[in-house]
Amino acid sequence: MLLADMGATVIRIERPDAQPASATAISQRGRSQRYAADLKNPEDLAHVRGLARNADALIEGFRPGTMERLGLGPDVLLKENPRLVYGRVTGWGQTGPLKSTAGHDINFIAVTGALAAIGPRDRPVLPLNLIGDFAGGSMFLVSGMLAALMAARRTGQGQVVDAAMCDGVISLMTAIHEQVADGQWTETRESNLFDGGLPHYRNYECADGKHISIGPLEEPFYVRLCEAIGLVPPPQRDDPSHWPALRASFEQIFKTRTRDEWATLLESGDHCLSPVLGISEAPRHPHLAARGSFIDVDGVVQAGPVPRFSKYAAQPSAGVRDPVPIAHAMAATAAG
Repeated sequence: MLLADMGATVIRIERPDAQPASATAISQRGRSQRYAADLKNPEDLAHVRGLARNADALIEGFRPGTMERLGLGPDVLLKENPRLVYGRVTGWGQTGPLKSTAGHDINFIAVTGALAAIGPRDRPVLPLNLIGDFAGGSMFLVSGMLAALMAARRTGQGQVVDAAMCDGVISLMTAIHEQVADGQWTETRESNLFDGGLPHYRNYECADGKHISIGPLEEPFYVRLCEAIGLVPPPQRDDPSHWPALRASFEQIFKTRTRDEWATLLESGDHCLSPVLGISEAPRHPHLAARGSFIDVDGVVQAGPVPRFSKYAAQPSAGVRDPVPIAHAMAATAAG
């Protein structure tokens, strides 16, 4: 989806029994062509290899060794198309003792230390499947493939991009590793800078049971927020022994108004306060609405293309609804 949003022509190869994509299959938007192929059928396999010979890049997400057994491994395809960028995204990567072991986002973030650092003191909490699947996997795959495509354009030589979700998550933890190295991070949750330990960097319940988030890390913003909510002079916040009292003060104050009342009062003006919105509320937020951060495609609300380019504006479409048998499609291409 990300590559299609940036203008790539994306061809999706599906099993013959794959279900047709619906309008709500947002992550499949932009597929300009969808082909049904039985990769154990020699004729279909030959057609897929023909597509790869003329492609800039290929992405696969099978367990290591699967593409090789199908006759579509990088050794074969790079010999036929030396400039091909061969993207491989998995949870564990192409090497290591767990490379062929089943797993999901929860497993990949668990072994990296990320999961243990998120949540209240009594238990770790799942951060949806954003960190492993999409940030640690998809985003690193995209950045790696774009770099490899630039190299292939310069040198004429493609390569394999091994994007392991566990590796990506570890990279995402770099700022935390810095704090560990500096002795500024403890493995007790809700005791650190970004894990809810700071009373001035966390969520608070409001009078209506909804929540606001505050994050005035810098002193001018902290002073401004405290003054706006009546904490004058601003309480001392550098000594962790003062945090429980400051947290209690914030809890008491923020329960005096509703979430939206606080947002109306303090969301602008450098107070570092924002309402915690539900998924259905977010598209109506004035800032996101003004930027067009959410778009409507065929009646389905979804994220607009990112990042934005000054000379290119993507117009996402749902793409082809039904896969076309690859043999028929290739025959039609040859005839036409």
